Amino acid sequence: MDSSNSRITSETTPLVPSKKPKTPLPKLQIGILMTLQLVEPIASMSIFPYINQLIRDLGITGGDDAAVGYYAGIIESLFFLAQTLTVLRWSRLSDHIGRKPVLLVGLSGSCISMLCFGLSTTFWGLVVSRCMCGVLNGNVSVMTTMVGELTDSTNMAQGFALIPIMWCIGGFIGPLIGGTLARPQDNWPRLFAHPFWSKYPYFLPCAAAACGLLVGFFVLLFFLEETLSTKRRPKLTATTLNISNGPNSNDREGLSQTPNMPVRSLLTPTTIIPIANYAMLALLDIAFMALLPLFFSTPTYLGGLGFAPSYIGLWMAIFAIADGIFQALFFAKIVDWIGPKRLFCVAVSCFAPIMLMFPIMSWLVHTRGVIDYTIAFALISQLVLTVIWDMAYGVVYMFITASAPAKNVLGAVNGLSQTSASLARVIGPAFATSLFAFSKEYNILNGNAVYVVFIMLGGALRWLGSQLPDHIQDRDE
Repeated sequence: MDSSNSRITSETTPLVPSKKPKTPLPKLQIGILMTLQLVEPIASMSIFPYINQLIRDLGITGGDDAAVGYYAGIIESLFFLAQTLTVLRWSRLSDHIGRKPVLLVGLSGSCISMLCFGLSTTFWGLVVSRCMCGVLNGNVSVMTTMVGELTDSTNMAQGFALIPIMWCIGGFIGPLIGGTLARPQDNWPRLFAHPFWSKYPYFLPCAAAACGLLVGFFVLLFFLEETLSTKRRPKLTATTLNISNGPNSNDREGLSQTPNMPVRSLLTPTTIIPIANYAMLALLDIAFMALLPLFFSTPTYLGGLGFAPSYIGLWMAIFAIADGIFQALFFAKIVDWIGPKRLFCVAVSCFAPIMLMFPIMSWLVHTRGVIDYTIAFALISQLVLTVIWDMAYGVVYMFITASAPAKNVLGAVNGLSQTSASLARVIGPAFATSLFAFSKEYNILNGNAVYVVFIMLGGALRWLGSQLPDHIQDRDE
């Protein structure tokens, strides 16, 4: 009897493992990395409040407001098209020469391209500057890889929670800069009286974003330390010290020295499923981000809200800062509470009601004939749903990082994921804005066909989320 009880105890005890104490995050290095994560979205998001007005100012639509969406979508997609072609190469290069040199090139490329964007007076000038930015920029993938190298299984949720927070803060500052500083001669005619500002009315927000990237470049150059094991200095952080002195240190060192695997060998269900979820998430998210300012700027007679660029920038900034505060305070706690897979499925389920808010607001404006408190309530409801939706990013980063079969291919795995996401982001803005314009121009489903299509795609993402593993693999074992 005693032996039976002891056998039962020994069999059931592993089912309730003792919880590991959390490793403190390496605050200085994570803080520097998050500074770099901040300046990137400031630059990329700063163009959204004025891009539609810029297209109109170029005169390429022939005065057709409904056609603005076609050209805006092309401009927004070009960066991701160029990035799709190069991001995997940058990520693989970072596995060989280190993360830091690749990040320096990326920040330089973004800075130069933003200045060129502000100085462009033709559609093709905008095209070249956005392509330049995408070709020279593999930073998102490399920075995600570095977060994975600076964390372990006990603090991964905290580390990856910071990435969407920085994007949210950048999403707050970027639109605010773009909406406030665009066309400065209109707002501050005495201060910006020089003819330069009438010739280049959108240079000021681009220059402000470029200054942020320049600051990030020097912070990276002088303070960020390498995380690639074969290139870094010994004793990088307290976290890596704990890892190197741990009971499995020999195994980890052996893992990091494993010969580089070919990319094709990484294409297993373990990595493909998280990458597919990330790609679909990126497609829907960038489509929403392209539709939001387009819907705001579209005249009310076409089913939009007719907001000015400054008001669009303000509202997008409110969206972003509310999102960032929520992620900072609650993301890691919610992951611990309900688990990563369940949180991902709950988050992506919010996309359908997010899309429904657009036709609801159009109907309210058409019915009431004025923008009043009902529109404000609908916007706030959409904001709440968006905050929940954005938690999916932190979770999917965790799944992707845990899917890497070895540490020395973490950059390659993140490169594959970013390539897939970038390709989705190529399709997303052009597809969303073109479908929006097509729906409005031909009055398909009363102009709401675009939302129906994306609600169906949201259902596809919910199914993909159900295919994720129930638990994230412990990378420390």
